Amino acid sequence: MFGRLASLLTVRFCGSAAVWTVLLAQSAAWAQAASDTLEPVVITGTRTERRAFDLPMSIDAISGSQIQDGKARVNISEDLNRVPGTFVQNRENFAQELQITIRGFGARSQFGTRGIKLIADGIPASTPDGQGSPGVFDLGSAARIEVLRGPFSALYGNHSGGVVQVFSESGTTPPTLSADLTFGSYGFQRYGLKGGAVSGSFNGMASASYFSVDGYRDHSAARKSQFNTKLGYDLNVSNRLTLVATGFDQPNAQDPLGLTQAQVQQDPRQAQPVAIAFNTRRSLDNVQGGLIWDSSLGANDTLRVMAYVGSRNNEQYLAVPLDSQQAATSSGGVSALDRQFGGASVRWTRRQDLLEGPLTWTAGVDYDTSSEARQGYINNLGVRGALKRDEDNDVDNLGAYLQAEWQFLPRWSISAGVRYTQVEFTAADRYVAAGNPNDSGSTSYGEWTPTVGLMFNVTSAFNVYASYGRSFETPTTVELAYRPDGGSGVNFALQPSTSDQIELGAKLLLGPSTRLNVAVFDIRTSGEIVIARNTGGRSSFQNAGDSSRLGAELMLESGLGGGFSTHVALTLLNARFDSAFRSCAPLAAFCNPVTGANTAVVPTGTACQVCPMRHSSRTLPIATRRSGCVERSKSSPMARWRSMTSTPPTRRATRSPTCGQGSNRWPAAGASASSRASTTCSAGSTSEPSSWATPTAVTTRRRRPATSCWAHRPSTSSSAPVAACLARPFAEFAEV
Repeated sequence: MFGRLASLLTVRFCGSAAVWTVLLAQSAAWAQAASDTLEPVVITGTRTERRAFDLPMSIDAISGSQIQDGKARVNISEDLNRVPGTFVQNRENFAQELQITIRGFGARSQFGTRGIKLIADGIPASTPDGQGSPGVFDLGSAARIEVLRGPFSALYGNHSGGVVQVFSESGTTPPTLSADLTFGSYGFQRYGLKGGAVSGSFNGMASASYFSVDGYRDHSAARKSQFNTKLGYDLNVSNRLTLVATGFDQPNAQDPLGLTQAQVQQDPRQAQPVAIAFNTRRSLDNVQGGLIWDSSLGANDTLRVMAYVGSRNNEQYLAVPLDSQQAATSSGGVSALDRQFGGASVRWTRRQDLLEGPLTWTAGVDYDTSSEARQGYINNLGVRGALKRDEDNDVDNLGAYLQAEWQFLPRWSISAGVRYTQVEFTAADRYVAAGNPNDSGSTSYGEWTPTVGLMFNVTSAFNVYASYGRSFETPTTVELAYRPDGGSGVNFALQPSTSDQIELGAKLLLGPSTRLNVAVFDIRTSGEIVIARNTGGRSSFQNAGDSSRLGAELMLESGLGGGFSTHVALTLLNARFDSAFRSCAPLAAFCNPVTGANTAVVPTGTACQVCPMRHSSRTLPIATRRSGCVERSKSSPMARWRSMTSTPPTRRATRSPTCGQGSNRWPAAGASASSRASTTCSAGSTSEPSSWATPTAVTTRRRRPATSCWAHRPSTSSSAPVAACLARPFAEFAEV
């Protein structure tokens, strides 16, 4: 029944850990991986099978062998580094999911993926409001990953600055069964089991895995169980049903929080003391499944109907200061949600000739919905306490699109499409108390997003193209929750950001084993969504001015023979704000720390989204927030980055030795610098002195490691631009 037993031993360094992978397979077909090709066939760009070489867009495919051979298969960051224009912030912290950025889209997300459309086997892995979960992807059974960048991603609707789609393996003949064991340093372990078969009209694949790690740092252990199933059945020669089901369970993933530069130099493996005190952690489970019906309606027409449902549960313990949690408007230090989601889509594709040139057009409708019950509780040093938030949030996303390709001359072809997307948000607040008004409300957004691309076939091995597209990105549910003026209700003033994208590119086949792709792009965005204010435990958001992103990408891939190959991916990106806007970085000293007044001006030319993210296993600086980045000095983006990663803040709040755990007491206004560093808190109050409202009135102070007295007041000195990003370290990074 089974062929020759095959075994493979590989060695790979994953981060700082040496990983040994042992694979045991019980079939001669075990070695049948998706072959690498210089002309990959893709679906994501046009929703029909086409050679990537023939499309006027930037789209790349990563094969199954490139995904699975000799890799840990835990995070998609292991694979997306092959794609130019794509960056994955792998925090090596499983309490905070991967942040995927494509040409700058998604850079403002403090956790998870935002602004990028995620799809698994045709089923959305992103919520209707745009928050994505890369943890859904099962890399152990992935046959191909497609990454679409640029204007044509707009045809996927809201939050589609780019598209990442994972396709699972199918069953094989003869049947296969494989098991693998991966282990390494810092307690890294992964066990996997996968099998597939074809029998008559039936085709099936199932995969299951278990992963655990103790973590490089203290308080960073995690474990995850995952499964993925894909079953197909041919009803007849024209109709096929496919059932896809996937899920994972990740309980109590510990969060060590970010470190200051001094702490990294002292011991890079330590956890923040507050992480231990509050037992910061996250539990997450996600299950979803869908049914797809593919039908051939004749020689030229095909129909696809898809429906899916799922559920997601999340509980996260945050290191929010106890005094801050007690504020009337605070949501507490424990974020818990129970989300039910689902949707459906219908797609019709027709192939025909127009003026003696082949024409393919596709029309479709997508509908996605989610309903979540969200609560917030006091985090009483790692124990869930009193209720502080209770609301229901519903999001509905409806879109319709038309897309076509036409080769109107032997060497010329055009691709074009248009989509209309309507997104509706509804919030029902059930936690109304003194000082915490009713935040219920609803709003909706709609936008047309057209795209067009023109390609010229210079030779059979050389194509050039130009494309244009318009996309839009709505706020997420949590960004709409609170108004900057402190009033009750949904933040109706917050609008979607819109982007106009232009791309020029060339694709070359340089011989039988080498290909080269080059693209340049210009993205102009209006209404970037940034933080407006952070007070009382609540963050509110606003639309900033215009921004621009100029960039270039290069991808070179070549087979060297003898089983060797080389791959080069290069990206250049210059992202800046083009117009000034007002922004109060959370609790920054140049804003009024008592009222949260919006007093700081971000000038034209400021580099966009250059604050480093929190959460790293090794050497990142103190925790920061991208949304509050209003850094105002030094014209060079690289100089900003160096400043933010190397310049320590010059002014911090000091801890009085007799302050109690979690105290938020400040000395009285007008006190001298020496008295502010006194050994008692008897003269303090829970609010800052009024002199803090004016930067020139503030005396330089330093904050000791965050073990008590949670007064986080960063500097505004031009010599330390990082300070404007240091808003409420270690707090308020709950899942959207």
